[in-house]
Amino acid sequence: MTVVRFVVRAVAAVLVLLLVVLGATATRVWLVARQDDRRVSDTIVVLGAAQFNGRPSSVLTARLVHARALWRDKVAPQIITVGGNQAGDNYTEAGSSKTWLVDHGVPASRIVAVPVGRDTLSSVIAVEAVMKQRRWTSSVIVTDPWHALRARAMANDNGMNAVVSPTRSGPAVRQRSTEFRYILRETFAYLYYKVFHRSAGSGTTAV
Repeated sequence: MTVVRFVVRAVAAVLVLLLVVLGATATRVWLVARQDDRRVSDTIVVLGAAQFNGRPSSVLTARLVHARALWRDKVAPQIITVGGNQAGDNYTEAGSSKTWLVDHGVPASRIVAVPVGRDTLSSVIAVEAVMKQRRWTSSVIVTDPWHALRARAMANDNGMNAVVSPTRSGPAVRQRSTEFRYILRETFAYLYYKVFHRSAGSGTTAV
């Protein structure tokens, strides 16, 4: 076998392996997105998303509506909202989320706002510290379906004993094209996290 032929075959093998890994990961993202684990836990964790001057975005509102439904179904007695703010913002994602929940019937005493975190990893680390302090050991994470696999992995890697109950409404699930885009993004983001153990970017905690 010539050197050139060997190199070509090696490159082809690597490309095939890469495609297999990407396909398997995308399938996992899709499968976990369809799970809804509502096991009784210590707390419901609502991962942050954009807010506008204290008003939750449509993405964040969908998560809050779902978290409130889980709380009413007695999945957990407490809700943790998490997420910091962008430069120049007067409100945090966590604080805006807590205000929305209180305004929609959840007692303030049942909500803990953790107003830090600019991405998923920093958010779950902050939440785990609060859970440890309060001796809470289990959680149900509420986020968008396509974000569920990565969020669960990060949470469990940081000791949160987490399952996921994704939203079934909101912009992330309205169109097939949107679903495909999110699955593709989350496939690469999940693999990046598994290799480097950090988030692929910063911004809202859905990233």
